Amino acid sequence: MGILSEQEQQLISEAVESAERFTSGEIRICLEKKCGEAVLDRAANYFKKLDMHKTAKRNGVLIYVATDDHQFAIIGDSGINRLVPHDFWNSTKEAMLGHFKNQDLAGGIITGVRLAGEQLQTFFPYHDSDVNELPNDISFMDGK
Repeated sequence: MGILSEQEQQLISEAVESAERFTSGEIRICLEKKCGEAVLDRAANYFKKLDMHKTAKRNGVLIYVATDDHQFAIIGDSGINRLVPHDFWNSTKEAMLGHFKNQDLAGGIITGVRLAGEQLQTFFPYHDSDVNELPNDISFMDGK
């Protein structure tokens, strides 16, 4: 997609892996250039398309970014949503936005991953029987 360098993609994947090391939760990153609909609707569509609603504990978190449209959303499945503080997703978005405003897309995404990982670790700590249910790589979408 050309928006992130190979090194930035690697750093993001490593951040996801690191965040998931201490939790049974799953974090995915989804990027595309144009959103094409309301950002939360688009994120919800990809949440389902990426099978994030199929995690055993319903504790998946998706960070969706439409780069050309300068829109992004963070959505969590029902398991995590019922446990995080009511303002958690908005405060996470604000932390990410600071990086985005400074043209630091990768840094913003990594911040979101780190913050989501902290909450997942608190509410869904890692157990020896946990398995990585979803890939850690970035999903680059083409709007379909």
